[in-house]
Amino acid sequence: MSDDAAMRALAKRFFDCVEAGDIEGLVACYAPDAEIWHNTDEQIQGPEDNRKTLAGMVTRILDRVYDNRRVEVFPGGFVQQHVLRGTRKHDGERLALPACIVCAVKDGKITRLDEYFDSARVAEFRKFA
Repeated sequence: MSDDAAMRALAKRFFDCVEAGDIEGLVACYAPDAEIWHNTDEQIQGPEDNRKTLAGMVTRILDRVYDNRRVEVFPGGFVQQHVLRGTRKHDGERLALPACIVCAVKDGKITRLDEYFDSARVAEFRKFA
C-alpha cells in the first residue's frame, strides 16, 4: 500500500470510528504520546483525556455522520475538512459542525491532531453536557 493510500485509510478509519461510537478503535489510531489540540480552548489533550471527551460526545450526539469529507495527504500526515452532523440527544436538535483537522502521522499512528472548529458551533454540540 502506498503512503498516500495508507494515510487515507488511517483518516477513514479514525473518523469512521467516531461515527460508529467506537472510541477504543479511535484511540488505537493514536500514538501513545499523541497530542490533541483544540483551537477553541488552546488546550492539549493526550489520548486518554481525548477518549473521555469523545465518549461524552457520542452519548450526547446521535446519528453522527462526517459529511463532505475532503482529505489531502502531505508528507508525514493528512488534513481533512468535513461537516460533522448529528442529533443532540437532549432535545432532538439537528446540528452541523464544519471542521478542519490536521494530523501528523508517524509509523501509521497519529502523533498530533490539531482541530479547528467554529466556537459557537462547538458550544451547540456541548450544550447540556
